[in-house]
Amino acid sequence: MTTTPAERTRAGTQSIERVVELLRTVASRGRNGMRLGDVASATGLPTSTCFRMLQRLELEGLLERHAVTRKYHLGPLLHELGMLAYPRVQLAAHCEPALAELAHDTQDTVYLSERRGLEAVCTARALGDYPIKALTLDVGIRRPLGVGAGGLAILCQLPAEEAQDIIEANAWRYAKQSSLDAAQVMAAVAQGRAQGYAFLDSPVFTGTAAVGVALPGAPPMAALSVAAISARLDERRRAEVGAALQRQARKLGRLLQALQEGSR
Repeated sequence: MTTTPAERTRAGTQSIERVVELLRTVASRGRNGMRLGDVASATGLPTSTCFRMLQRLELEGLLERHAVTRKYHLGPLLHELGMLAYPRVQLAAHCEPALAELAHDTQDTVYLSERRGLEAVCTARALGDYPIKALTLDVGIRRPLGVGAGGLAILCQLPAEEAQDIIEANAWRYAKQSSLDAAQVMAAVAQGRAQGYAFLDSPVFTGTAAVGVALPGAPPMAALSVAAISARLDERRRAEVGAALQRQARKLGRLLQALQEGSR
């Protein structure tokens, strides 16, 4: 049976999409890695198909498989390519002082999350001095917008229709990566818009909560968040943390605007 050029193009595009989905899935576990069965379950691919693709990605250096645990991890080629990638704005570097100040003031863990399509990726982290730390993210971890407080804060600042489209597109991923569903994310967005900051309690790890505020911008592309054990973020304190995040977000917004104007 012969195929048309359009059909071959579509098949090639679908193959690329599958590869990207596999890499993102493995990346979602950070340095913990994922076994074959977990990857197949998360992506919905047949195990045999998933294994063949993972094996090929390993041969190309895009993935590595641990000899003992048999878990897949991101491979060295991705690191080598990443060193040549030049972001448009070195946002994490500009935000370091703000993250450090928030970590000092709150004594909790502070994250910078940047939007990447339907996801938010953690690009920086600062640790406070409180002895019990909420280490819910590593730098480089990706999550669907809405699962973490940073991604939720970005959704809160988007137009309602766009936010709803993103939530609907991510609905199947919420169930796989968190205790949330699309309706709960929509409710959290509505609450975040009303109170001026996003808040989530135990969406991924039981007993941890976080407050998030998006950086100014249209559309919003990044957010700051503070994570702590749930007991440290009661209603009174989460409002205090939200106010501190808002102050730093405004300061960063002015800084980034000045940098942008200076580069013209």
